[in-house]
Parts: sequence; structure tokens; C-alpha cells
Amino acid sequence: MRRFPNLVAAVAAVVLLAGCGSGAATPAPSEGGPQSAGGSGDTLVVYTNSNGEGRGDWLTAKAAEAGFKIEIVGAGGADATNKLIAEKNNPIADVAFGLNNMYFSQIKNEGALEAYQPSWAGDVDKELGDGETYWPLVKQAILLGYNSDKFSKDAAPKDWTDLWTKDAFKSRYERVTGLGTATAQLVFAGILSRYRDDSGDLGVSDEGWKQVEQYFQNGSPAVAKTDLFARIASGEVDMGQMPSSIIADREKSFKVNVETVIPSVGVPLAVEQVALVKGSKKKEQAQKFIDWFGSAETQGQFAKQFNSMPVNKGAQAQANPEVVDFFADLKQQDIDWDFVQENMGAWVEKIELEYMT
Repeated sequence: MRRFPNLVAAVAAVVLLAGCGSGAATPAPSEGGPQSAGGSGDTLVVYTNSNGEGRGDWLTAKAAEAGFKIEIVGAGGADATNKLIAEKNNPIADVAFGLNNMYFSQIKNEGALEAYQPSWAGDVDKELGDGETYWPLVKQAILLGYNSDKFSKDAAPKDWTDLWTKDAFKSRYERVTGLGTATAQLVFAGILSRYRDDSGDLGVSDEGWKQVEQYFQNGSPAVAKTDLFARIASGEVDMGQMPSSIIADREKSFKVNVETVIPSVGVPLAVEQVALVKGSKKKEQAQKFIDWFGSAETQGQFAKQFNSMPVNKGAQAQANPEVVDFFADLKQQDIDWDFVQENMGAWVEKIELEYMT
């Protein structure tokens, strides 16, 4: 179990769904401002699942200062992926960011991305993206967090499976009511990967599907428009899923203390990427925006503002040292992402039809 740094991110507003788990599409067009650095007054449309916690507003303002006029359209990871694929023959977005490798790989395979090498490509580990169409920005750990005022370190769960197998945690954890977000899908990727059975249903053993069934039967369903941390603060639940970057600000906003669980197998690690949408009518402008957004300067400011872990080596000096240390020591779960990507769509369908009631 690990204590995520209890650091205060300077965030203008708390949005209920963020990072890996932003919800419904919420356009947030910028108003006024100078013309874009691409030499056009046209607005760049940016799709993302990382617009919460004030990120969208911050990015819109910073982009305007740099000469870009952008419109942020937020959606959950799976929803944004489906939208980009559905629009591939008549694209609306110019740039997409925040989605992880699994999602961008799907979008790439559908022919909805255009290859582009950003000016900062040499400052990141290309292995974290595909080195061609989507490029890494931020690392995000997908964690099980719990109220440390209610559970001591010894009494707290040691793994996800403890939640539905030990009486002390049954009904005390929030379970999802939808699988449209990257965070939720990555949680199940981490669980189902442990029970891989090529002769089993969708590549998973009967025992693996039993774990999913128990997860839903013993958890407290998420409440629409109610943040997990609000439920923890009220005592309604004590634990649940959370991406690493939101924890510090949520603790401050809801006045709760959270510690995180690091199972012996490790935790799923998401790497948020950025890519150029194929067919953009503002291609040159979009490329310049990607060059600016992924640069060491911008990513360093982003990391400082939102307590994130940048991939750009030049930006890491501006990241909070405790966040850097957290990721340096973090054990990443070994997941076959090709296997996950191949099966995730069918897993989601099966879970929603058979277990999510």
C-alpha cells in the first residue's frame, strides 16, 4: 500500500469526472483571443478525456496566450474513441489527447489518425507511444484508494479481490455503473488479465468471470453526478477506483485522507497520448498546437498545475518531486495490451449485459 503524495494542486474548479474518467461530452469553446499560431482565425477542435479538474479551462487559456484558439470537447475514453472512429470520413476534431495506447491503437487501426512527428519527439520515450501517430504526454496510475481515517494500513485491502471476498469491505466500495471511461476499463483489464485462459469465454477463465460477478454483487453502485470522494467524506463508502493525478486535489476539496493499494502484481499504468486527426482542414495549425502542447515548457507547467507525471524528460524538473518519486517506485502490472485490446469490446458488452445490474 502506498500513500499518494498529499499535495495541493492549484486547480480553479473541481469537475466531477476527470483524467481517465471524464463523462459526457461537454464542449467548452474559448471566446475571443488572438488568432492561432497556424496563421488562421479558425478554432481548433480538441477531443479529450482529460478535460476535468480544470484542465480544459487551463489549456484553453494557456493556448490562447500562445496564439491558439481551441474548443475542448470532453468525453470518456471509450466514448471519445468511438466518436473519433465514427467521424473518420468527416472528421470534426483536429487533435485528440488524453486517450491511452489501447484507445489510440483502435483509432489508428480504423484509419482516423495521421502520422506526425512532433518537435519534442526526441524528448520522450517513443516506446510509450507508437512512434508514428500518437505520442506520450502523461503517465497515470490506475489505483484502488481507501479512506485511511477508517482503515489502518494493516486492516486495509491488499488487492482488488479483497473487496468482494472479505466481509469488512463488502458494500463499502464504490463499483462502477458504466464502462465508458478509461479508468473503469483499465481496472477490469488489470483484473481479467490475471485469469487469462485462451480456451475460456473471451479468453478468460470461469474463475475470472466469477470475480467480475462478485465485484458487482458486493459493491455500492456509483451515484450519478456524485463524486467518489464526496461519498467517502459522507461515510457512504470507504474506497474505490481513482487515477493517480486527481487524488491530492480531491483530498483537499473533500477534506478526506486517502491511501492507495499496490497489489503484489502491480497496478495498471495508463500513458495519455496526443495525436493529429486525419482529415483535419487545419492540419498545419494542429501540428503547431501539438508541438506547443507536448513541449517541455507546456508540459512542465501542466505537471506543476495538476500534480501530474509528464513523460517529456525536460518537463520532469517542474513536476512535484514526490510525484516523480511515486512513479519511480511504482510497480507496474505486466499486462498484455494486445490481448486486452483484442477483447475489451467484447468484455464490456458481456459485463454490461450479464453483470451490471
